[in-house]
Amino acid sequence: MKKIFLLLFIFIAFSASSQSLIGGDNILKTNLSADAINNYNITYERSINHFISLSVNYKNMPLSTLPLQALAKKFIDNPNINFDNFKFGNTTITFEGRFYLGLSKMSGFYIAPYIRYGNYDLSVPINYTYTPEKPSPNISLPPVPVNANLDGTIRTQSYGAHVGMQFQLLTKLVLDISFIGGHYGTSTGKLNFIAPFDFPKPAQVELQRILDNTKANPFTLKSVVNSRGATTDTEGPWAGLRGLGIGLGLRF
Repeated sequence: MKKIFLLLFIFIAFSASSQSLIGGDNILKTNLSADAINNYNITYERSINHFISLSVNYKNMPLSTLPLQALAKKFIDNPNINFDNFKFGNTTITFEGRFYLGLSKMSGFYIAPYIRYGNYDLSVPINYTYTPEKPSPNISLPPVPVNANLDGTIRTQSYGAHVGMQFQLLTKLVLDISFIGGHYGTSTGKLNFIAPFDFPKPAQVELQRILDNTKANPFTLKSVVNSRGATTDTEGPWAGLRGLGIGLGLRF
């Protein structure tokens, strides 16, 4: 992913090298703050008139260890979840309009409403034990461990806005600083666990109990467990904050 972004910037820089303009109508940029945490992104911004521009942003974070585990544990109440092996990734597309208050095109302080569509990939490991059925009244069997991994995607649609400032540093170099913002919307998702061939009834009953007792407010969870595995459907609001972001781009 890093190589793709680097090649795009080299291509734009080469294409723009023959141009003498400073105020081009296009900007290709990346948010360095997000890149630093493996949330790779690229944005194309196009000027509509002196004060307004439109842009589209693509962002991808490969499936990796869950960030902010302590915070996640406060929202997901399930002692059987192995948060150390919890995996999280995302792909988002954001469409944004910018209203600039400065005197130069695509420069100065801006207010930017946006709409974001996201796919958030999850891999949730659940470790538990169950007591096998007794082969006879006088024989007791030890608890059997089970590792049930629920994999799936949560799809979101949210609306928001943020504010910032964009500066023309050099002839074709742009600095974009986003100060603060946020968005709110809805989400739906589905997580699946494919059971091994010999998934006994006691193991199913215990997994159903664990999933039914899982709390993830404000999300609603509905789980079904059978001999083939488990399915958990999720539904609820979706919100996010945008903190300080530092972007660097090429104008052409």
